Amino acid sequence: MRSARGVATLSALPMTCRATFPWRTWWPSLRASARPERADQRSVVGMMTKRERVLATLAGKKTDRTCYSFRAENETCEKLYRYLGFRDYDRLVDYLNPDILLINAAFPPEKNMGAFWQNCWGERYIYKQTEYGPVREDMEGALAGAASLEEIKNFRWPKNDEVDYSNVAASIDRHPDMAVQYGAADVWQRPGLVRGMANFMVDMLINPDYCHFMSDYFTRFYIEDYTRAQEAAHGRIDIFTLYSDLGSQKAPLISNTLFREFVFPYVKRMADAVHSIGGKLFFHSCGAVYPFIDGLIEAGIDILDPIQPCTPEMQPEYLAAHFGGKVCFHGGVDVQQVLSVGTPQDVRASIERYKKAFAGCAYICAPTHFLQVDAPVENILALYGECMSDK
Repeated sequence: MRSARGVATLSALPMTCRATFPWRTWWPSLRASARPERADQRSVVGMMTKRERVLATLAGKKTDRTCYSFRAENETCEKLYRYLGFRDYDRLVDYLNPDILLINAAFPPEKNMGAFWQNCWGERYIYKQTEYGPVREDMEGALAGAASLEEIKNFRWPKNDEVDYSNVAASIDRHPDMAVQYGAADVWQRPGLVRGMANFMVDMLINPDYCHFMSDYFTRFYIEDYTRAQEAAHGRIDIFTLYSDLGSQKAPLISNTLFREFVFPYVKRMADAVHSIGGKLFFHSCGAVYPFIDGLIEAGIDILDPIQPCTPEMQPEYLAAHFGGKVCFHGGVDVQQVLSVGTPQDVRASIERYKKAFAGCAYICAPTHFLQVDAPVENILALYGECMSDK
């Protein structure tokens, strides 16, 4: 599954979804008789704060229960609001009670270019109408036609001074007991989208200087972004996010040789920078990324997301046997099958499977991507109700 990265309209949500659902599609109200037990009515007694629990998990220490996080498409949040009878993101976070708060600064808005939209990076896309509402569909980016390195260098790249961090501290202050996760950095896939992924793949072979210039620029930008965010947060950010989808659902997108040249150095620079400001690095890559996990751990990542169960090597039992104790796993509950078309019982069984597989390992329970709008509310509440009831 491709990662999505659209513009989140809630101040506390990061810009991390490439399929985005704006506030335009209204779902029919659900029957009251169909409602599952309210998640916040479950009895949960714990001795740790949420932040203590997350930090202990990342340190490989025993905790009072399994950590879990919440992430959802904008329209999925709207669906939950209609079901629950309120429209307030902070209240939704309190209701579902996750351990980790996702935040981001405010980046320059996307622009309507007529036939397509373009964001500050030069990614281009359309919003395709579906039964669930408009969904972002990527096209070749602003540098698809660039014929020289000089042309790429002369592109109007965004500047760190254009990012507004004024909401960062306030977002954290509204949830003082939670661990905080910030950002949406990308040092490989986003450069590829600006260039056009087909062009970028060819560039790695015949124009490697194009790729290195772009990945270096993104790396420098995001290191500065994370440094400024940590300053704005007064040191309260615990986890920093790095995205780069390296796998399809069947196999890696590139060889290990290309990974070592075009991905590893930039992930390592990000990891070193994040560690220097007191954070942990959360690395997201959808798909079959098993061949790269050793390299990602060597580069310094602390958390691997979303451990999408798409191949035998990506099953939790296999990952635990080969990488347990080396990295914290995050995700696992499949948004494509279990959460979208399964039952609440299927959701609970999946959670139990992952907790059992990762017993003795560092693990944070979460969906394998931002919760999609086709996931029934009953399944979403089953996910968080089961997590909260964990002892």
